[in-house]
This record gives sequence, C-alpha cells and structure tokens, in this order.
Amino acid sequence: MNEFVISKVHHLDTHKLNLLVDESTREGFRHLKRLVTDYEAGTNKFDLDGEALFLAIKNGDIVGVCGLNQDPHSENKEIGRVRRLYVSPSVRRFGIGRMLMNSVIAEARNHFQMLVLKTDNPVADLFYRSIGFSVKDDSENDSHLIQLA
Repeated sequence: MNEFVISKVHHLDTHKLNLLVDESTREGFRHLKRLVTDYEAGTNKFDLDGEALFLAIKNGDIVGVCGLNQDPHSENKEIGRVRRLYVSPSVRRFGIGRMLMNSVIAEARNHFQMLVLKTDNPVADLFYRSIGFSVKDDSENDSHLIQLA
C-alpha cells in the first residue's frame, strides 16, 4: 500500500534530506541543495511569520518537500512564496506534489492574500496551472501566482 503522510516540521534534520538532494542534483536541479545550505546557514529556516516547511513521508523516508516563505522580493507582507518543491522520482504521479501544495496553500491562507513562485520548468508550469496558479508575465521574480482571498 502506498501511504504518504504530509508533515509540517518545525526543525529539519538536514541530513535526512541527503537522498533527495542527491536525486535532485542528478536530475539537474539545485534548489534542494540550496534549501539545505540556507537552512544550515540560518538564512532560511522557514520560521518567520506565516512560513512553514512540509515533508512528504512514506515508510519513514522523506520522499518530498515544499516550503512557504514570506516573499523576499516584495515589501507587501500579504504575499507568500512557494519554495523548493521536490518529489522523489520513484514516487511521482501519486499526488504527492498536490498534497504538499494543498498543505502549503492551506497554511498560506492563514497569513497571506497571494502566493507566488518562479519556475522555468515546463512540467512544473503545467502542474502549477493544474492546481489553480496563473502565469504571471510581468515580473522577473515570479512566473506564477494564485489569489488566496
């Protein structure tokens, strides 16, 4: 049985992300390595007002991650930013990305009026649009947005 649990974490043992970091790096992605580097340096611990970090767990193993930050590119504190979404290739197409994003969006509704993100990945673009994000053409910092209110 494929049972996944989405968990909001308040402290991240970054060593437990090593498998995901290695997988993402092999796929040509750098964003999980950056998540770990920033977390360990204390520059992004997903601990400011409204921020959160979610893990997808299967049989005790972390198989996905997604974060929510205050948008660092805006002075408007009502804008949140989706950060570092990644799901292990071995468990893709089971709805984990959607479950992670549902958790992020539900959390964001408590703190923000809008969520933004940036991706240049065509598969990610299709995914975000399928869950209600619109393409944002007028910004170099954001590629997608969703109104929460």
